[in-house]
Amino acid sequence: MSSKKISLADWQQQLGGQTTAKPATPTGDSLVYSTDSGRIDTPKAEKATGQAFADGFLRLKRETKGRNGKGVITIAGIAESEEKLSEIAALLKKKCGCGGAVKDGIIEIQGDKREVIQQELTRLGYKHKWSGG
Repeated sequence: MSSKKISLADWQQQLGGQTTAKPATPTGDSLVYSTDSGRIDTPKAEKATGQAFADGFLRLKRETKGRNGKGVITIAGIAESEEKLSEIAALLKKKCGCGGAVKDGIIEIQGDKREVIQQELTRLGYKHKWSGG
């Protein structure tokens, strides 16, 4: 086996005549990190977290599933941002005098405070109906 040394130009010609170097990165703007400014993150538009129902009504439901028999009132159908949902939940928690949370675009209020929640949502201008049993 004899090894013969060839030049780079000869080797490129044997591969197909490609003599210009092409960048390995795609031509699109996919810069992830720059040494000047650090990580490059594109700002994302704020979108509504909650899902609105087609009829425009909020759905109020009393649930005990997965909570060891302790009931919560869930409010679904408010198509607002996460911050707005947190503001509404905080207002309802203060009015009811109980705890609660916002999970996956649904407001959960602990306890059975149906009348207070109905009055407050009506005052805020939301149409609502009870769902479930």
